[in-house]
Amino acid sequence: MSLASLDLTHVLYDASSHFSLVMALITLSPILLMASYAALAIFMREITIINMWVGQFCCEAFNLAIKRLVKEGRPEGSVGNGYGFPSSHSQNMGYFATFLILHLHFRHTFGSSGNWIADLAFRAFIYISLITWAVVVAYSRYHLSYHSVSQILWGLSIGISFGFSFYLVTELIPARKPKTLFGRARAFLLMNPVSVWFRIRDGWAVWPDGGMEDQWQRWRQERRPIRSKVHLN
Repeated sequence: MSLASLDLTHVLYDASSHFSLVMALITLSPILLMASYAALAIFMREITIINMWVGQFCCEAFNLAIKRLVKEGRPEGSVGNGYGFPSSHSQNMGYFATFLILHLHFRHTFGSSGNWIADLAFRAFIYISLITWAVVVAYSRYHLSYHSVSQILWGLSIGISFGFSFYLVTELIPARKPKTLFGRARAFLLMNPVSVWFRIRDGWAVWPDGGMEDQWQRWRQERRPIRSKVHLN
């Protein structure tokens, strides 16, 4: 029996460097995405979240296909296994940041603070945070000697392109042009008996913020009678 190492969470770093430890932790952070997708998909039943999750799997599969087609090794002295082109971490983070930023820009409306400057600053903060996360994860792959600069830049570029194309075809076109083939396909995914049974919904088609403000207002209204009863007792 031959044994293989599953290095999904196995990261080598310079034990004498605190910065390398930080890079090792950051390079593991994309693992949180899959758990987050699963939790949000089960709890919210939003087709956009499920669709983004499917796209993440497709992006990873595309990365594996490219690696087996190009068969480019990792840089000299690399501690990683398998082919290195393109960087899967960089590609997946490029996809994630691109899809989410496009969704927040085109379909999501943040709650207003009453000050347009504060609202704009908050939106910019979210975008910059997503981009920074993707870039730092990509850099961690270089710092930890898992990929070359070229492999990382190609990974980011492919991920961004994949995220843009996937969002355009599966989200933006169906939302803007529901009578197209993509729009009808999305409608079928929402209205078939299985999706109805699982209570799959498209909250952003009804509410500009996906229903978060409406749900919070309903909670607040239901909470008031409960608090009144507690005070009376």
